[in-house]
Amino acid sequence: MAFRSLYRAYVRPVYWVAHGLLHDASDAEDVTQETFLVAWRKLPSLQLVGDSLLPWLVTVCRLQSANRMRRQMRDRTREVHGDLDETIPSTVDVEQQIVDADLVERILAEVDTLSELDRRIFRLCAAEGYGYQAAADELGVGHGVVRNRLSRIRTRVRTALKEST
Repeated sequence: MAFRSLYRAYVRPVYWVAHGLLHDASDAEDVTQETFLVAWRKLPSLQLVGDSLLPWLVTVCRLQSANRMRRQMRDRTREVHGDLDETIPSTVDVEQQIVDADLVERILAEVDTLSELDRRIFRLCAAEGYGYQAAADELGVGHGVVRNRLSRIRTRVRTALKEST
């Protein structure tokens, strides 16, 4: 009976936190349920510091959301690289490899001139495939900061590449 009251009191804010992190209603519902499952398991040993369980539930929700994002990223990577043997070309275009290596080198040289935060944003979003919110959570900055800085980084790199050709 007490858990039902807890659930009813906090399910909506927990859901909206999950939805804000995941940007998908179905995933947010799943994470909300996972959050309350963790709460159910840990409630007997929980020592409440303040008057509300919401901060603790939000923390659990954020961790569950991060776990889901990592799992989805792993699944996408497996889908892309799962049949790698079939996608390897039978002939190697050495000239194209040299052009590609030169392009990568020029991009990385430009990225090296960026601030530490911008280099980390580039690494997470462009190299590791993080979404804006996942990168923001990892870096401890806002979603808008990542989105705006990444846009500026891309423009700067494109401009530098055009100038060097």
